Amino acid sequence: MALLARAAEAVAAALLAVIFLAFILQIALRYLFDLPVGWTAEISLVAWLWLILWGAAFVLRDAEEIRIDLLRALFGRRTQRVLASLGSIATVLLFALALPATWDYVSFMKVEKTSYLKIPFNWLYSVYLLFAVAVIARHLWLVFNALRGRDAEASTHIGSL
Repeated sequence: MALLARAAEAVAAALLAVIFLAFILQIALRYLFDLPVGWTAEISLVAWLWLILWGAAFVLRDAEEIRIDLLRALFGRRTQRVLASLGSIATVLLFALALPATWDYVSFMKVEKTSYLKIPFNWLYSVYLLFAVAVIARHLWLVFNALRGRDAEASTHIGSL
């Protein structure tokens, strides 16, 4: 599973490199060659969208996510696991309920394409489906760990599934 985690990180790094290279190319074309182009901005936006959702789905550890846990600190470990389980169950239910509509929307967007690169929007938005499924899997894993008496920090990296 460590290999999968490394591969996910490599994809995120490649997306970041694409953003950087497109940005540098955009500056060079505009200011060195007086040739403003729009496709570099578009590729940066596409790579940014994929980077954020890919990273949140497959690279970010649960302990690294931003949460408001003011109330959680007031309770003991067992109650914290119960609260974490309830939150994860709610997350699974909401994402699972939204999944069919998300699939329909992403499938429907095949009729639209980006302005410059003509990328079909269903390809562009398909990363959200991966993200949603990964969130469901991650939170099911958190509930499973909580039922076994393990804290969320024990193994919540998607690569540890």
